Amino acid sequence: MTNINKPESESSPRSTPTFDGITFEVEEEEHTQEGQKVKRRGIYLWPNLITTAALLSGFYSIIASMNGNFQQAIYAIFLAALLDGLDGRVARAIGAQSAFGEQYDSLSDLLAFGVAPAILMYSWSLDSLGRIGLACCFVYTACAAFRLARFNVQIGVVDKRYFIGVASPLAAIIIISLVWVGLDFPEIFNIRERGIQAISAAVIVSVGLLMISNIKYYSFKTVDRKRVPFFVLPIAVFIFAAITYNIPVGILVISLIYALSGFVTTFLARRQHSPS
Repeated sequence: MTNINKPESESSPRSTPTFDGITFEVEEEEHTQEGQKVKRRGIYLWPNLITTAALLSGFYSIIASMNGNFQQAIYAIFLAALLDGLDGRVARAIGAQSAFGEQYDSLSDLLAFGVAPAILMYSWSLDSLGRIGLACCFVYTACAAFRLARFNVQIGVVDKRYFIGVASPLAAIIIISLVWVGLDFPEIFNIRERGIQAISAAVIVSVGLLMISNIKYYSFKTVDRKRVPFFVLPIAVFIFAAITYNIPVGILVISLIYALSGFVTTFLARRQHSPS
């Protein structure tokens, strides 16, 4: 006879705690093709390995910046940006998208594109400004955190054609390319001058604010990958020529043009949706 007074935790195996004691497991809900929710343990290996490599690149960049190896710090952030674009594509290609992967990718982005560029800029130029330089770099890092958090909660809500605010990898590229140009042209970017330090502080704060702005930036996610208008090819040739002439200057100019293009995109989008 069943004991009706038996505690539910003993009579129902479904009430047994999923994790008991020390564990290193991950469990999350996923939707099957039939639309049913299932709980699965473990994580997808390859996308998360790539994300871990991006995280390592960001961490290494911080260490390199603190040791004064600014060139290595720049390369590490560039590598993190490449890996950041790769992990999502690998996840979609092999059907390995998950909520864990999305959150892990955001945490990796915060370190690689929020903390590492700020440490690089502070170590290179803004440490002489003391607390002001520290505050400017923190504003950038905080804005990167706000931007990533906002992106996570707006997935599936905003128009996929646009990024709302500058994407954190692009913001990081603007900062590191500016430092890269400064390293290549020390006679122009004399970091001991207050004017150059003030410009660096203004740039890092401005880029941080662009990340949390409502300015729309074209995401290129809806571009036909097989066929594009012919004028795209000459533009690509111009971009490659500019980068080939001087890599850091070319990257800085192109990234700044894209950052400014958001104002035009936002104006055109508002004009399109405004009542005539």
